[in-house]
Order: sequence, then structure tokens, then C-alpha cells
Amino acid sequence: MFTTVTPESVGISSEKVLEFYKFIEDKGFQTHDLIMARGDKIFTESYWAPFNKDFKHRMYSVSKSFVGIAVGLAEQEGLLSLDDKFIKYFPEYADMADELLKEQTIRDMLSMRTVHRWGGENWVTAGRADRCESYFVKKSEKVPGIFYDYDSSASFMLGAIVERVTGMTFLDYLREKALKYAGFSDGAYCLKCPGGHSWSDSAIVCTPRDLLTFAKFVMDKGNIDGKNYINEEYMTKAVSKVCSNYSTVGSTYTTEGYGYQIWRVPENGFMFNGMGCQFAICIPEKDFIFVINSDNQGDAEGKKKIFDGVFEILLPALGKELPENEKAQEELEAYTSELKLNCLKGGNTSKTADKINGKKYELCENPMGIKWVKFEFDGNKGKIFWENEQGEKELPFGMGYNEFAKFPQTGYSDMIGAIHCEGNMYDCATSAKWDDEIKLVIRAQIIDKYFGRLAMSFAFKDDSIVVRMDKTAEHFLDEYVGTAYGTK
Repeated sequence: MFTTVTPESVGISSEKVLEFYKFIEDKGFQTHDLIMARGDKIFTESYWAPFNKDFKHRMYSVSKSFVGIAVGLAEQEGLLSLDDKFIKYFPEYADMADELLKEQTIRDMLSMRTVHRWGGENWVTAGRADRCESYFVKKSEKVPGIFYDYDSSASFMLGAIVERVTGMTFLDYLREKALKYAGFSDGAYCLKCPGGHSWSDSAIVCTPRDLLTFAKFVMDKGNIDGKNYINEEYMTKAVSKVCSNYSTVGSTYTTEGYGYQIWRVPENGFMFNGMGCQFAICIPEKDFIFVINSDNQGDAEGKKKIFDGVFEILLPALGKELPENEKAQEELEAYTSELKLNCLKGGNTSKTADKINGKKYELCENPMGIKWVKFEFDGNKGKIFWENEQGEKELPFGMGYNEFAKFPQTGYSDMIGAIHCEGNMYDCATSAKWDDEIKLVIRAQIIDKYFGRLAMSFAFKDDSIVVRMDKTAEHFLDEYVGTAYGTK
């Protein structure tokens, strides 16, 4: 279990910690939470409102690292061998597998040295009754066990193997066999895929403290309070450089090597890595764990900058216990207590707002299928109205701050990925600004079991409007991409 202490007591100044907070805030990231610890001592923990310590956050590909450890537990119990051909566990698909795929082992899959470059077919759009089938449809692209390529679907298949040999969800298995003894919560869960298996490559939903707990369990090689729960040899291998993952397009921080569903990082460290900047970065030699959850999807440079901050600001400053500094601690506390989810800022007023207030704009035929749009303004608060094939919609927004509501598109996936869920809507935070005198920009951030962003721009001239919409989200908001024009 963790205790909360001052930064100085674990060998870092409050000024340095505050410098890091300001560093990431200055970059305009969509940060949700942040925890830093040395050993079992948390020296800073913050949440960007409306996020809080009890919010269960979607961890995306951090989930893969949980799978890697679950496989190790199953091996320890004799339920599988890393050198088993993985097809052994899917006999119903044996006739679909080509010869290279039949040679692929569990060990190959753990280290992402599979026959596929990006996994099987796109299971979300394929619409198959069981996601497992999608892994066997695509022809093999290379010999297994040799070349690293990120294969997310292989991680899903590993999770499915664990679930088939244990008769439990892979997360329940991990929790029952080990994590509950470390304080991992009962409320954490994993979304599912068509066919019934957990969405184990992308969809663990847990608190930031849960992620911290798991990271410490892995950094301690499966030991909790002096008792070992999983083979230390396996745990050592899991976080080591099992294979090279060098890429000319990767950064220094993501090409240090790959273990068993776990990334290597500089300073002899390792990490769990989610696509929207969900990270747990562990530096064992400094007994340091850094946990952050964000939604910076699509911002590869943003991911690198967070790592820059960790390795250039925080790590060099970690040392021995320092004298307490109450003034610096109070400044850190004051700063972090005011953190809020990022929003569009500036440009709160424009003469154009009065001209378009309450006016309806009929749109030409467009990719979004939107028939018309209308805007209402009341001080620094506004609403956008529109009609598409689902009917009439409305969404509130704040000028320079976030308004919170349900994004009005219905039917998006809920507990089962890629499955229409009648009436389901996602929580969102929406802000707006006038980018110039005639251009209104609105940004809706989805903050639910699924994360994503919708950017909408509206430019006005005389009685005309031009609309542009784009999204950064995985498998939803697809209806809101395109350009249109219309008239008042």
C-alpha cells in the first residue's frame, strides 16, 4: 500500500515537481491525472477537474502489459508453455491458418515477433461474431520469431488464451492470483469484444492508483510484502530487452527494445504505453514510478515531450532526502489544486456572434449528413444545434471554458467494442473560441469509457457559412468528418 509524503522527503525538490507540472501545462496537453512515487511513497498526485482519484480511466494499450504478466502467471501454474504453438488453443480455426501462422508460438506473440505487421484484419469493421476469427483471415507476412512489428491483435489473442485456460477473464485471474494482495481495486474491469473475450489489447478500465499498484508489482518482480506471487525469472525477462524494436520513425524513448508486452526506455527502465499518453514509466535503479493518463491521441510529438520532461527535468533531480521546504510545498499544492481539463482559450467575443445568434443555416449535401446548423449565445455560454440522420441535436459549449454534457450522437459502443448500443451516448467537455472575427472554433472532448476529440470550425461571410469537421478518435465520431457550406 502507498503513503503520501512530501517531495523533499524522497529526494526531489517541490520546485522541480512544480517545474514539470508547468512544463506539461504549457504544452496544452489534455492531461487527466498524474502520480509520481518512489517505492511505496507517493510524492505528488493530481487530477485535472472533472477527473478525480475514483475515476476509472480507459488504459488503451497499457492493457497489453497486464496481459504479458497474466501469461506469466498461467505459465507458472502449468496451464501453458511459452513455446506452445498458439494454434493449439484455437483448434476451431486451424483450417484457416496458413503454415507460417501455425508455427507462431506464445513467446513470439509476447515479444511482438509475429507473422503479421499490424495484426489480423480490422475486426471493428469486419463485423464478425467472434473477434478471434479476424486474426486468421489475413495472410502471413513474415516468418514468426524474427522481426518485431507492433501487432495489437496478437495481444488480444494472448488474453484470449489466458481466458481459455483459466476459465476467468484475464484481469480477474491477475487480481485473484496476485494483484488483490497489492491493493488493486475490485472495481477495475475490461471491456469485451464480439465473441465474449476481454478487449485485452486496449480496454482495461481502472483508477490511476490501480495502474500505480500494477507498476510497482512489476517493478518488484512479483513480490508483495516479502511474498513472491510470480516467477522472478519470468518477471525479469518480461521487462528486459527480449528483442530490438528499432525504427527510423520512433523516438529515443520507444526504440530501446521490447520485452513481454512491455517497452524498454532509457536509464535501464521500462514502461506500459497507451496510445493517448497513458503511461507508467518505471526506473528501478531510482525506485521511481511515473503514472500519467491523458488523451493526446494523434500527437506523436506530445508523447515525446512528456518523456522529455520525465528524463530531463525529473530524473536528474532525484537524489537523497532534502530539507523540507514548506513555502515550495504550498506553492506546489496551490498550483495543482487548480488544475482543470484543457480547453480552448481566448477569443471570447466577436461582433459576428450577434449577427448569427439564433439564425439557422441550411447546408448543402455533405459527408456528415448534416442538414442545418444553428448557434445561440448567452454571455460566455453557447449552444450549437444541428440535424442529421438521427434527428435534431444540441450541444452546449463554454467560451473559454468547458461545458459538460452528453455528446448527442447515440448508439456508440459501450461494454462491447464495435457493437451498436441503442441510446448510448458519451460524456464530453466542450469549449469554443473565436479564432478571428468571422471564425468560430468548437472542440468537444469525449471523456468516457472511450476517449476522443471532435474539432469543428465555422466561418461566416455575409449570409454564407463554411463548416469543417475532423475527429481524433478510434472507431467513433466517424459521422463528423468533412466540409460543407450553406446559407442563412
